[in-house]
Amino acid sequence: MSASSSPLVAVRSRPAAPKHLLASTIGLALVSAHATAADNTASPPEPPATGPQTTQLKGVQVQANTLNATSPKLTANLLDTPRSIDVIPAQVIQQTGSNSLVDALRTVPGITFGAGEGGNPNGDRPFIRGFDSQSSLFIDGVRSSGSQSREIFDIEQIEVTKGPSSAYNGRGSAGGSINLVTKAPEAHDFMHASVGVGSDAYARATADWNQRVGDDVAFRLNVMDHHSDVPDRNGPQQKRWGVAPSITFGLGQPTSVTLGYYHLHSNDIPDSGIPYDNPFAATSPNAHLNGSGKPIAVPHDTFYGLLDRDFQRQDNDVGTIRVQHDFGGGWLLRNSSVYARSTNDYIWTLPDDSNGNFLLNGGVWRRGNNRVSSTDSLTNQTDLTGEFTTGSIKHSVAIGAELAREKTWRDSYILGAIDPATGKVYPSQTGSIVNGACKPGIGAVSGYWCAPVLNPNPHDPWNSPITRANAPTNIVTNTRSAWAFDTMTLSEQWELNLGARFDSFRTRSTSAAARLSNDSNFWNYQAGLVWKPAKNGSVYLSWGTSSTPPGVDAGDGADGIAVTNQDLKPENSRNLELGSKWSLLDERISLSAAVFRTEMSNARVATGGRGSAQINAGKQRVDGVEIGVNGKLTERWTVYGGYTHLDSKLVKAAPGDPASLGKRFPNTPEDSLSVWTTYAVTQRLTIGGGAFAMGKVYGNADNTKWVPGYTRYDAMAAYVVNPHLTLQLNVQNLTDKYYFNEAYTTHYVAVAPGRAAMLTADFRL
Repeated sequence: MSASSSPLVAVRSRPAAPKHLLASTIGLALVSAHATAADNTASPPEPPATGPQTTQLKGVQVQANTLNATSPKLTANLLDTPRSIDVIPAQVIQQTGSNSLVDALRTVPGITFGAGEGGNPNGDRPFIRGFDSQSSLFIDGVRSSGSQSREIFDIEQIEVTKGPSSAYNGRGSAGGSINLVTKAPEAHDFMHASVGVGSDAYARATADWNQRVGDDVAFRLNVMDHHSDVPDRNGPQQKRWGVAPSITFGLGQPTSVTLGYYHLHSNDIPDSGIPYDNPFAATSPNAHLNGSGKPIAVPHDTFYGLLDRDFQRQDNDVGTIRVQHDFGGGWLLRNSSVYARSTNDYIWTLPDDSNGNFLLNGGVWRRGNNRVSSTDSLTNQTDLTGEFTTGSIKHSVAIGAELAREKTWRDSYILGAIDPATGKVYPSQTGSIVNGACKPGIGAVSGYWCAPVLNPNPHDPWNSPITRANAPTNIVTNTRSAWAFDTMTLSEQWELNLGARFDSFRTRSTSAAARLSNDSNFWNYQAGLVWKPAKNGSVYLSWGTSSTPPGVDAGDGADGIAVTNQDLKPENSRNLELGSKWSLLDERISLSAAVFRTEMSNARVATGGRGSAQINAGKQRVDGVEIGVNGKLTERWTVYGGYTHLDSKLVKAAPGDPASLGKRFPNTPEDSLSVWTTYAVTQRLTIGGGAFAMGKVYGNADNTKWVPGYTRYDAMAAYVVNPHLTLQLNVQNLTDKYYFNEAYTTHYVAVAPGRAAMLTADFRL
């Protein structure tokens, strides 16, 4: 393929206007078909591999990462599935030095992360195509409830489905969903261990042991221990350990049973971030002091937290029983029973809470955001997949059902205050420091509630009382679902994909203040038409929907049931998408492109200010284009990446917020780019690097709070010492870029880590 026709050139260019995107997508299909013909006639056979297999870092091959085995609802292979789906394979996770879900997802353009607070829990909060997907995270196809910061030591690959997908996954999924595929027992014995050290007290060790026991039983054990400071942040740190055993009985037999358990414990000091420079409302007498809405200008290592007070402890336990039976003739039955429990317990500093102290008196109020919560879930999911024909039409079908119950209990802390002048103890933080104002002064005179804007001391003592509020809220959510999908092969060139899902959603919230409930029944649909101009390519047109009822988070997320929304209908979203996928160069590389429009037609909006009653009256729209490339450009050179352009707009604003009409979505950059590439210099030495760029992001719907765009660079070098030992050096944020990776709607932004270096010894037996 010539450089002028390569989609890699298009990745760097500014996106065409929407009326040209259709032509661009069809053009990719025609150019790819022409390149395919050339490949089939002119490509020489690949030379045989030399040396032990372990002496080469594997290239990224999406063709080998189809989702059939992990997502039974997808009734065609990845190439012929009429949706945008990104797969992050194990090779990319390992090469990039990713240690968390947040790390791994930076390789997928179009995904941002939102910040947490107190009512909105501090944990993974991804946005896909502009929509909050915190409640659309899955493990092996089963919803992962509860606010968590997820590890990936037991993860084989990560699958990102983009666009409204409630037909596949149930409630939520307005922008898409994320599925983490865990490591399962395999039919051969191996031992893989790694030990890593690095800057900022980084130390990490993992082990992955698979052992066959007899002819049809295999056991697998994954363990991890991790410790690191957050680079150039002067206080935040991460400590965690995990263990994940699993065993399969009947391996390779028609009937098999897999038992699995997962435990992760973390004990972190969370980052506090920094405030925006425009804390005052337009009606405030201090509004003239406001800045433009960007984060205040302080050094990168400015940390307003308190090491004596702040903490975040999480425990996650998941027990799984999976039964599978192969009837023969292409028919397979799967049943998964999953019990999970997650707890989230934290106090962390929210800097100044929009009080404007840094403009009035040079201080920053250390508000103590906090939460204590636990979520228990029990899910049983059954899938039946198979194939049959009716006349000349071949059907590949999937039908299934799910029963789920989620129970969340949450409470909070009361942070007291001591009057330094009298020694009097106040039961809450508003006692001696009214609304957090730093008028009494900074440091000891404020009981260390207030820190200086510059050079705050995270080692300031904390002597004020901390007690539990003992005012819990209990939320119980029950879901019953059923679905059916069918991919019909009409001819060698045409396929039709149809699917539907019904959900019965019931949620109840009980507290001393109120008893709330919402009952919703909703259908969702998926339809796609696929044209195959060549065997190794497809052009598709798809349509899909999603439904987001009040309380979609099951009590532990950003979209909970409240007095203001309990009687509302689910928000409805739909997506229309035209795309093309190609597998080229003898199936060594995959190209994809898509244009789409996603609309939410009855978004929940407030009738007045914050806390006012809500109505289903808003309308949101995203028009976008995506381009992806992954695989081997040559036998030595691999690439994984893509580009996304999102034109988001609030088409119909809330009655209480007319200023947001026509504005961009929060946490939705117009442009984002992610490229990771490696090159095998010799049989032993491989070098690699990545560029991750994102445009300006707004924190709120009025677009008055924002963070600037950025480009971050990473680098990697790996050297194979012998067939059993490989050394890998990763440098993340190579230029030590000062940028922001999370924007909250009102108070603050999260600061991304600075430069970090990690050297890992990888052992394979």
